[in-house]
Amino acid sequence: MIFTACSDGRMQLGGREVACALGRTGVIAASDKREGDGATPLGAWRLRRVLYRADWVGAPVTALPCAAIARDDGWCDAPYDRAYNRQVRLPYPASHERMWREDRLYDLVCVLGHNDDPPVPGLGSAIFLHVARPDYGPTEGCVALARADLQGLLAMAGAGDLLRVAQAIAPEETSGTHPPSPPDR
Repeated sequence: MIFTACSDGRMQLGGREVACALGRTGVIAASDKREGDGATPLGAWRLRRVLYRADWVGAPVTALPCAAIARDDGWCDAPYDRAYNRQVRLPYPASHERMWREDRLYDLVCVLGHNDDPPVPGLGSAIFLHVARPDYGPTEGCVALARADLQGLLAMAGAGDLLRVAQAIAPEETSGTHPPSPPDR
């Protein structure tokens, strides 16, 4: 299955449209993605595994591999470190993100297969599918959904599934190119 997040903040999920949050600087071609640029990379990214806060949400219903996050879990974002774009144990000497967060955005995280096989220094790290802020404020380059929508996506997801980040097509780009369909009678 392919789940598609559009650059205009929409995602189709189980036959309904839901809101999603993307990077603070928008979307960018994956080849142009750089560490710290705040952009979400365009492309199709494998749903690798799920990390969760057992004390706040518990194990999700999903066919994807899952592991609980511990207080000492981090994610290395230092481009020239040997653990770049990998989960690490804290304290860690290089730059990293904390996975155990008080803002609850990482209560439930799906690790996406962006720049991970193998990681290329500087092409972006910690590109996740995670819980959105209540106001759907922008991410640092991830895709974020409301907790219930993320749980719904994970319940549908299986091995080999992808999250595709796509450029939305503006209505004016599609209007006038085909005559309207006649109404069903």
